[in-house]
Amino acid sequence: MNISIIVPAYNEERLIGGTLRHIQTAAAAFERRGWAFELIVCDNNSTDRTAELARAAGARMVFEPVNQIGRARNRGAAAAAGDWLLFVDADSWPSAVLLDDVAGQIAAGRCLAGGSTVQLDGDDHRVARFAAGGWNWLSRGFVLLAGSFIFCEADAFRRVGGFSDQLYAGEEIELGRRLKRLARATGKQVVILHAHPLLTSARKVHLYTLREHLVFFLRTILAGGRTLKDRAACHTWYDGRR
Repeated sequence: MNISIIVPAYNEERLIGGTLRHIQTAAAAFERRGWAFELIVCDNNSTDRTAELARAAGARMVFEPVNQIGRARNRGAAAAAGDWLLFVDADSWPSAVLLDDVAGQIAAGRCLAGGSTVQLDGDDHRVARFAAGGWNWLSRGFVLLAGSFIFCEADAFRRVGGFSDQLYAGEEIELGRRLKRLARATGKQVVILHAHPLLTSARKVHLYTLREHLVFFLRTILAGGRTLKDRAACHTWYDGRR
């Protein structure tokens, strides 16, 4: 079994080196099973030292000039040789036990794709606790994939067409819908792991006000999701604040 770990990265010089070292350590869970893994970073047109630091950490580099996270993930997947793809955001740190849970799902043979519940770092922040708790409830109840951590059969990913290149946010939810349809058609399942949540950054809670988040959420609902196709409207993902 060969696992391709894909990390999209835009101006992540502060975190990328530590994130990649953390992933490499956690990926020992695959090596213990005799599985190989490759680590691919897609530089999504960064203007800082992201690519240099990722290369120094031992990652294989690819480049996506259009600053859009779905395109960055797709570019990484296009370069991947693995039987399974694992997408991890540059500000997220999966543990070895979480990756062992992933390996268990793969080995069991019934899983087509999956994700994980999340734990925000510094979740002593009230808003961070509320956001993580609310998301985890929705994720487990409706089998929603968090973009920070998605694993998927490579063939299934390509069969459904990968991430949408029309969406600047919410692309993981849309991909999840297509994967769930394929899973039902093939007698497999999409799972949300929850025993060992993914540790991920709470920086958006600190970098943007509650009002900014609420305005975006309300605009998205009132516009029927059209804001998700507008890069400017999705500024909390793309304005470069880190």
